[in-house]
Amino acid sequence: MELFFDYLRFERRYSPHTVLSYQTDLRQFATYLKATYELEQPEQADHTLIRSWVVTLMQQQMDPRTVNRKIACLRSYYKFLLRTNVIGKNPMLRIKSPKVAKKLPDFVPEDSLNGLLNSFEFPPTFLGSRDQLVLELLYGTGIRLSELIGIRHEDLNLSGKTVRVTGKGNKQRIVPLNPSLLIVLERYIAQKQVEFGAADNARGPLLVTEKLEPLYEKLVYRTVKHYLSQITTASSQQHPHVLRHSFATHLLSKGADLNAIKELLGHANLAATQVYTHLSIDKLKSVFEKAHPKA
Repeated sequence: MELFFDYLRFERRYSPHTVLSYQTDLRQFATYLKATYELEQPEQADHTLIRSWVVTLMQQQMDPRTVNRKIACLRSYYKFLLRTNVIGKNPMLRIKSPKVAKKLPDFVPEDSLNGLLNSFEFPPTFLGSRDQLVLELLYGTGIRLSELIGIRHEDLNLSGKTVRVTGKGNKQRIVPLNPSLLIVLERYIAQKQVEFGAADNARGPLLVTEKLEPLYEKLVYRTVKHYLSQITTASSQQHPHVLRHSFATHLLSKGADLNAIKELLGHANLAATQVYTHLSIDKLKSVFEKAHPKA
């Protein structure tokens, strides 16, 4: 299993978050095999034992998306075992994933979000400017949480009004920075310089804690939840990814090209971006009513 995790880290270049999820899923599967069938090694499991674990998860009322993620982990693991000649045949070929109902991504209405970002009085401190920048970057660029905390000072091009982010599979892309975001960014950098000195603004992580340590996921979650809870009571609309969904939805509703949104989000294919078209049906109806001769 440890060889498999090293393969994910160094050859597939999976993010630490993804590797941690795979570790959790695979060790959970190994624990199940040992407790239920007294089987010490997951590579010894056949398709019937794997299927019994999947059935157990479903009987526990686990969300089908979570079950599918665990199945995806096992698919990768047994492909790795087959490629390294640890097993002779892949038991996952006979495992089917449960069907998942399509769920539209949550987003925050444009007026509510802009009201927060434009009118809220953030504390005039380093932490206040950092929190504001976290919100502005997530919504103003549509980047993922892992991409946000991975931004370094050397990734910024303030004169070119862009930032370089590293996405899934270690793929890099250039994302534009809008004028209001640039103002917040420059204010934060100035506050950071006052707080920690000029040397810390040349290289290293852009977003840091009050102890000059790199920002981490749980802190970003708490920060986003704190501010978004002031404009929405729905818990499903109070996490960082909602700002990414809002970014894409609002762009599409303003008439942005779907392919351009795909590139901005760093999606590998257009299918992943097309989910946002369902959220803009009101906009499409409006265009239809104004443009079609028989509308």
